[in-house]
Amino acid sequence: MDEERPLKPSKKDDELKFCIGSGNYDPEYPVLKFLKLIIRYAVVVLAITMTLVIIWGVGDVIWVLVNRLQEPPYMLLSISDILATFGAFIAVLIAIEIFVNITLYLDGKIIHVKLVLATALMAIARKVIIFDYEKLGPEYVWATAAVIFALVVGYWLVDE
Repeated sequence: MDEERPLKPSKKDDELKFCIGSGNYDPEYPVLKFLKLIIRYAVVVLAITMTLVIIWGVGDVIWVLVNRLQEPPYMLLSISDILATFGAFIAVLIAIEIFVNITLYLDGKIIHVKLVLATALMAIARKVIIFDYEKLGPEYVWATAAVIFALVVGYWLVDE
């Protein structure tokens, strides 16, 4: 009686695994290992740079807010000042979301589509908050609404 042997993966399976981009696959080519190492260091540089951008953004929000509160009328903000401040806050939050995407990539995890869609939704929400409806045409507003609708539907589909 023949003993059942576990199926051994074929060479094609290994090639398919490499093409899909599995993080567990260790390429046998030294050049590919070297190139992956370069990309990994590039992602680390991006993470460091994004951290600096976030810190700079927080400092900019505080600086603008303090300067606007020191202008007459003192300790009061106009609606345009408030909207500009909201836009700056959301820009920093978007930078934080992008940093999370970078660190997920650095950890070797797959970039989650849901997180990318959430970042895109936050970015378009920032755009809507700072819209100047007196200067924008209706086609721009409708196009933005279509983008938001597409992102929401995509987010809902991924969440299901």
